[in-house]
Amino acid sequence: MSLLENQDRSERKTWRRIVGEYQNPDMLKSLWQLISTLIMYALLWIPMAWSLEKSYWLTLLLALPAGGMVVRLFIIFHDCGHGSFFKSAKANHWVGSIVGVLVFTPYFYWRQSHAVHHATAGNLDKRGVGAVRPLTVDEYLAASPWKRFVYR
Repeated sequence: MSLLENQDRSERKTWRRIVGEYQNPDMLKSLWQLISTLIMYALLWIPMAWSLEKSYWLTLLLALPAGGMVVRLFIIFHDCGHGSFFKSAKANHWVGSIVGVLVFTPYFYWRQSHAVHHATAGNLDKRGVGAVRPLTVDEYLAASPWKRFVYR
């Protein structure tokens, strides 16, 4: 075995050890993330409602951290959809369904379409599912300069 192969194997073991800590759901960590995010989100609504009568600029300023909490909720929603937030599929489905209401995304529909996205990402024969529609080189070269710019 060459020195390079040996180093590569060692780096993979190190990477697996680091990532391994995060491979299995931890009920307490999951509940803490969910509850703390919901509390922070709810607590931001109170000053936002109050600030509407005072200043729209203040409301907009408060909307920034509230938006961060919505993103955090969507991450929890996403992890539930992958079945990785809790060990229990039932818990993932319940929490995903409830959080889906808060992030304005129907859980079971999104879960199924997201699974299709993962199954077809990068497959040029099954384009159309996912955020970016990949173009072939020929399609890219045939596109207008504006379309090329937008695509890039």
